[in-house]
Amino acid sequence: MRELVFALEYEPGCNRVADALADHPDARVRSLSLHATAERLWRVDHATGTPEALNAIEDAFLNGDYYADCLATEDCNATQTTRVLDRTDDALILYSDWERTPTCASVPHIARDHLGDGVLFETRHEGRHYTWRLIHSGDGDVAAFFDALKVAVGECAQMEMLRTADTTSARGSDGTPSGLPPAQEAALQAAVEHGYYESPREVDVGELAEHLDVPRSTLTYRLRRAEEHLAKQHVAGERVAEERLASH
Repeated sequence: MRELVFALEYEPGCNRVADALADHPDARVRSLSLHATAERLWRVDHATGTPEALNAIEDAFLNGDYYADCLATEDCNATQTTRVLDRTDDALILYSDWERTPTCASVPHIARDHLGDGVLFETRHEGRHYTWRLIHSGDGDVAAFFDALKVAVGECAQMEMLRTADTTSARGSDGTPSGLPPAQEAALQAAVEHGYYESPREVDVGELAEHLDVPRSTLTYRLRRAEEHLAKQHVAGERVAEERLASH
């Protein structure tokens, strides 16, 4: 089995969920379940944020001109239904059912075409970044998948490859122990070198983004993902060490 992780960074006005999240930087949407057939897609999503952010996310899901996962650049006449399953002050659970038309395209359906039917999907949406994690058999054509995805996305989003690896191995695509994607590594290294992690900080995220010549939202996303990866790696290492000590 192979793991494939990439992100789409949506341009303003191209995805209502991305626009809503960009207006509420602390809000997040992650998939709890996502299934696709040739003609349909079902998913359950969990959103967190302030009440104002959740209102904006709910409105984007319920009242968008067309389904949020559809990569069509205009109304594709698909039939979609979204229902609120649960709502609290800081969390929202949404169920969506999408019946596509011949003009529709989506990441899951393009993946089915090029990677096979047994693909598993996990998503995370924050700001304008929509991160996809795919688990597939490894028998499909990954290059053809990305070529088709690039055509479908068009000018609406930029694609960034984050990781590709064998799920049975803890090694990255370059054969070295799995670590950060190059873009996240570069962002983290620049942050350290320019004093972003000093106390008090010697540079803020806006100044660092300007130095790296990337959008502020992109840099924030890369640093968060890098920090999350390193934190999980550290905790996992501590657990392994504790287990080894306990076994002696």
